[in-house]
Amino acid sequence: MRVLALTGNVAAGKSTVAARLRALGAVLVDADAIVRDLQRPGTPVHARIVARFGAGILTSDGTIDRQALRTRILADPAERLALEAIVHPAVEAERRRQVARAAADGAEVVIAEIPLLFEAADPSVYEGVILVDAPEAERRRRLIDERGLPPEQADRLLAAQWPAAHKRARATWIIDNDGDRQTLLDRTDALWQLITH
Repeated sequence: MRVLALTGNVAAGKSTVAARLRALGAVLVDADAIVRDLQRPGTPVHARIVARFGAGILTSDGTIDRQALRTRILADPAERLALEAIVHPAVEAERRRQVARAAADGAEVVIAEIPLLFEAADPSVYEGVILVDAPEAERRRRLIDERGLPPEQADRLLAAQWPAAHKRARATWIIDNDGDRQTLLDRTDALWQLITH
């Protein structure tokens, strides 16, 4: 079994690449999905987040208001570090559990999708790292036009991650997302052939 990591800065196109790799036969372990599951009301992570940040970050039904929490942590690096200290160890433990389950089920390729791989995890535990990259100006446009973030919040979100150049230097494979969607899918298909043959 090959266990690879998939990463890339926000709005680079990771989700499209991840969906394609899953369609091609990879077992996907999605860090964002794990985070959403761990932050459900009634979980230990949810309780610790509320204890640290207060009930003001909750919606009326008790779920975490992700936009309110994002605004808070992007405005204050200490708040971001506090959230990461709660969330990242729990996510890593669940990711390892899911990879072990995939191995037990006979998976040939497992892709761990980890947006903050270089910032918050250990790339060396994976056999290789796939980086999806897009020009920063395009990623900023997507955050504002497609995700509806105010420009100043988009800028803070971009600044909170390592520059793409640092990640490119450490990646095993790079998929450039500087064309249309079909080009991105074709490049993903080519990489799949490379890693499975």
